[in-house]
Amino acid sequence: MSSHAEHHGHGEHEGAHGTLGSYVIGFVLSVILTVIPFWLVMDGTILDKNMTAIAIMALAAVQVVVHMIFFLHMNGRAEGGWTMLSLIFTLIVVVIMLAGSLWVMYHLNTNMMPIHDPSQLP
Repeated sequence: MSSHAEHHGHGEHEGAHGTLGSYVIGFVLSVILTVIPFWLVMDGTILDKNMTAIAIMALAAVQVVVHMIFFLHMNGRAEGGWTMLSLIFTLIVVVIMLAGSLWVMYHLNTNMMPIHDPSQLP
């Protein structure tokens, strides 16, 4: 087969590729969604550490969705809706991972903190 015939079968997938504008929008959103959590931690804007952690986790989940839409080109129209099913599965996995990470970090912090009361020392 010639090289033209090899590339001819891929014509139906050309619409799924993003434009330069969509890549720039995705990049700008990714930078913003990275800078905001950094600013929240470094500036101490939110005084409650639990609320800061929740805000960072929410922004991380939004960033995963931004990457999936702008860089992986996942939407409800592509590939007969299978990419939407992949998006839902990914969101479920991300929620489980974020909740599990918070649970593990909370329990590590609670159970591994040194004892500050000298009367409780052996």
